[in-house]
Amino acid sequence: MKVVTHEVNGIRLAEVLSDKVLIANPEDGLQLVVDLYYQDFDRMILHEKAITPDFFDLKTGLAGEILQKFSNYRVRLAIIGDFSAYTGKSIKDFIFESNQRRQINFVGTLDEAIERLS
Repeated sequence: MKVVTHEVNGIRLAEVLSDKVLIANPEDGLQLVVDLYYQDFDRMILHEKAITPDFFDLKTGLAGEILQKFSNYRVRLAIIGDFSAYTGKSIKDFIFESNQRRQINFVGTLDEAIERLS
């Protein structure tokens, strides 16, 4: 795992880079939140491939459990990916609703992530 810091208008954003899945369960999500929170980050950018594919199957409940960890610490999150592969109505609605708020955003590019979080 590598963390790249982006700074925009005095706001620090942590972009987490990894070639492997970093968040496979709620505990992994909490550990990542805590690790970065104590490095003074309250805004994080993750790439879709760093999250278990089960996250995007809402029946598992993982998305809610993992994202609750971010909410509890008030860490804003942008997830970068190509979400067109998820064709189910539930996940599409979930992504749409999340993008209407500021806490969790699903975006296509790093530039979009930075814009949403800054």
